[in-house]
Amino acid sequence: MENQLNLRKNLAVCSWSLQPDDTDQLISMVRSLDIPRVQLALNDHRGSAGGAAIGKALSEAGIEIVSGMFGTVGEDYSTPNTIRKTGGVVPDATWEDNQAIVRDVVEAARSLGLNLVSFHAGFLPEDPKDPDYAKLIERLRAVAKPFAKAGIDLSFETGQEDAASLAHFLDDLAAPNVGVNFDPANMILYDKGEPVAGLRTLLPYLQQIHIKDAIVTSEPGTWGSEVVVGTGQVNWPAFLTVLTEAGYDGPLVIEREAGDDRVPDIRAAKQHLESVLEKGLPL
Repeated sequence: MENQLNLRKNLAVCSWSLQPDDTDQLISMVRSLDIPRVQLALNDHRGSAGGAAIGKALSEAGIEIVSGMFGTVGEDYSTPNTIRKTGGVVPDATWEDNQAIVRDVVEAARSLGLNLVSFHAGFLPEDPKDPDYAKLIERLRAVAKPFAKAGIDLSFETGQEDAASLAHFLDDLAAPNVGVNFDPANMILYDKGEPVAGLRTLLPYLQQIHIKDAIVTSEPGTWGSEVVVGTGQVNWPAFLTVLTEAGYDGPLVIEREAGDDRVPDIRAAKQHLESVLEKGLPL
């Protein structure tokens, strides 16, 4: 089988990874990377007017928005334990505020003509008998419904649960527009399994890929370390081979959430992918 992955067509960058001060700086940084596509953080562009404004600016700059992303209220990533308590739609105290965010994000995404938005749903119970399991099924159906009504798919970020548990939850959720944004580094950072095996398990639900790398923690209960792509524990030749064999032809979005040299790090990630593909995959 020939390599089917097309970086020139599908490579993108997460807008939040660049930490721009404003839209002009975002445009300048994206242009410097020679990657004319972004996954756009939507929290700062809520509502139809917010979406239209950023969409016009990026379109005029020749930058395509491949998908959106939104965050929920009060997320605390200080430790794995704090995000377990505060992430996604799990906390009761922020559920009403998060519903308001969803409404605004749907309007923004609709005005942008997006067909995919991702977010961290929160830690999903791995045991269906957990009292929170049914609650989160109900809440996430409520989140997915307005996106579906607008013709938009919704991707759950991977990593906060093992791949098999997430697949089981998605089956029980039974929301046709919901799938996964697979982030191999998150599997390592949360210590939730080997990324290539996890990708194989979640292929039926795959909607988008994040390109990120990491090293697993040596102390259970603490974070692993996010590192520049190609210097961590993701087996990129094997990972890209699985995508190729599956015929994946969607966004490959570079995300960098650590370090103080984001643009060089993202450029290094692009170069590493190019190098792996140039050498050929073990198909």
